Amino acid sequence: MNRLPTFITFAALVLPLCSLLAQPSYLLRGSRLFDGLEMHEGWAVLVSGNRIVAAGPERAIEVPEGAETISLPGHTIMPGMIEGHAHLLLYPYGQMPWNDQVLKESNELRAIRGGVQAGMELRAGFTTVRDLGTEGAGYADVAIKQAIGQGIIEGPRLLVSGRAIVATGSYGPKGFKPDFEVPLGAEEADGADIIRVVRGQIGKGVDLIKVYADYRWGPGGEAMPTFSQEELELMVRTAASSGRVVAAHAGTAEGMRRACMAGVSTIEHGDGGTAEVFRLMKEKGVALCPTLAASDAIARYQGWDGNPASEPPRVKQKRESFRLALASGVTIIAGGDVGVFAHGENARELELMVEYGMEPLAVLRSVTSVNAEVFGLSGLGRLQAGFLADIIAVEGDPLQDVSSLRKVALVMKDGTIIR
Repeated sequence: MNRLPTFITFAALVLPLCSLLAQPSYLLRGSRLFDGLEMHEGWAVLVSGNRIVAAGPERAIEVPEGAETISLPGHTIMPGMIEGHAHLLLYPYGQMPWNDQVLKESNELRAIRGGVQAGMELRAGFTTVRDLGTEGAGYADVAIKQAIGQGIIEGPRLLVSGRAIVATGSYGPKGFKPDFEVPLGAEEADGADIIRVVRGQIGKGVDLIKVYADYRWGPGGEAMPTFSQEELELMVRTAASSGRVVAAHAGTAEGMRRACMAGVSTIEHGDGGTAEVFRLMKEKGVALCPTLAASDAIARYQGWDGNPASEPPRVKQKRESFRLALASGVTIIAGGDVGVFAHGENARELELMVEYGMEPLAVLRSVTSVNAEVFGLSGLGRLQAGFLADIIAVEGDPLQDVSSLRKVALVMKDGTIIR
């Protein structure tokens, strides 16, 4: 009579232990280790299954029997990087203009390309990516996320926003006769209809809402605010009721101010940011994603050769706004608007952050622990016991040369070695 309960109790205790012992374990060691906050010499990290067991001085780590040691002399071990602003459904405008990608390529083709590009970002050391708008490709980003989650394709963890939300009449493609309706690169919403649109997007599987708080629709084609502050507040409240946040594209000081007062989580670009607006962002806890690499790339597509002596006004403005942001102390997250430039070249943003005046250690924190904190990614962004085993190794020391972040020698996502 008692045998069956005894067996069940024994199995309940022993089988999970056997499963734990069967998990692969790795000791990763290089010449140095960045834990998401500080750089350490002589540290290593121990992984079992998909979790970090220990990170600290190698001599203090008790390595279990059977663990595989991976030695990478001359390399830096660090958390998997987190891309803060990507468009997996876009590719460089120098290869195909944005209008043509939106109007001439099928969503199916774009989704297939987007899946490939997701793998490129992962292999470049970005184990998590925040994708901010499919630009006319519907909810293909949700499908790519599902395909990665089901193991159909290789790619990073994704936070996806589906179709960005824009004010009626503000977004493109444009330039057609008034009675000709063209497919838009985003979803229009106004006034009370914002509630329906936000809820509809949530129902289709987005992780966050992306809104254009301003756009190039002024009388002379200049950037001007689109939504009122009240409309933005409605959007934020509706998203928040489901536990989601709003990321706002904003390049004008007034667009940034409205978005900030409305309670968005992040402001993307911030080209026209002033000292006053950045101070307001800091006060309200709104982070800035500067996307320096996108402005640089677009200037080069337009003929700039990179010579500082002939730096275009747009790049000069970006450099100045970033300087003001640094001086204000606002939280700066790392995100380059990759898709405007080539996927897998994400480190281009990090190089420019250093070039424009940010300390290398602050850049490393931004692309790991700071991004994780701002995006609500608990268990990511640090090499710490109990955290998920998203770990990379890069050749060299990124504190001495940030371009080391391009030289990725090892990528582990969720305890699985990708490369």
